[in-house]
Amino acid sequence: MAAALGVGLPIGEPSGNMIIDIGGGTTDVAVISLHGVVYSKAVRVGGDKMDEAIVNYIKNKTKILIGDRTAELIKREIGSAFKVGAGDKSMDIKGRDLVSGIPKTVTIHEEEIREAIHEPVMVIINAIKVGLENTPPELASDIVDRGIVLAGGGALLRGLDVLLKHETDLPVVVADEPLLAVVNGVGKVLDDLDILRRVALA
Repeated sequence: MAAALGVGLPIGEPSGNMIIDIGGGTTDVAVISLHGVVYSKAVRVGGDKMDEAIVNYIKNKTKILIGDRTAELIKREIGSAFKVGAGDKSMDIKGRDLVSGIPKTVTIHEEEIREAIHEPVMVIINAIKVGLENTPPELASDIVDRGIVLAGGGALLRGLDVLLKHETDLPVVVADEPLLAVVNGVGKVLDDLDILRRVALA
C-alpha cells in the first residue's frame, strides 16, 4: 500500500491497480482498490537471491569466488532479465581462484548474468502471474488498461519490464523513483493521516 501511494497510484478509486515491490529479500505483489488490498502475496525472492545466483554461477563456471558486494555490482552494471538493444555488455571482475587460492581477474558477459539470474527472475514473474489469476475479473480489466507498476530496487534490473510485458501481454511501467516508492508513500501518510484512516478501515 505504501509503495502504491509512493508512486502516485489512485488507490481510492473503485478500479484495480497492480503494484509489484521487488526488494532485497522479498517481492510483494498486490492489487489495490478503494483504499484496500484486494489481493496480496509475498515471495521470498528479491535482489539478494539474484546476487546469490550470480555468486554461484561464477563459482561453478569460472572456479572464481566473489563476494555479495561484487555480485550486486555485476547485477547493476551488466545484469538484465531480457536482452535489450544490440551488443553484449561485459566487465572484468576480481575474485579468488578456488584452485590456486590466488586472486584472479576474469571477464564475464551480460548473457551469462542473464542466465545466472533466470531462475529467481522467473519466480518473481510466476508470482505476478498467480496474482493476475487471482484478481477479480472486474478489476483484472482495469489492469489490462492501466498495466502493472514496478517499484523497489529490483525494478531497476534492465529488461525486467520488457520480460514481464512479454510474459503477460500487459503494459508494464517502472516507477519514476522505484527505490523511494515505499518511503515516499509513508511520507504521504504522515503528511495526511486521513489516508491512514481510510486505508485502515478498508
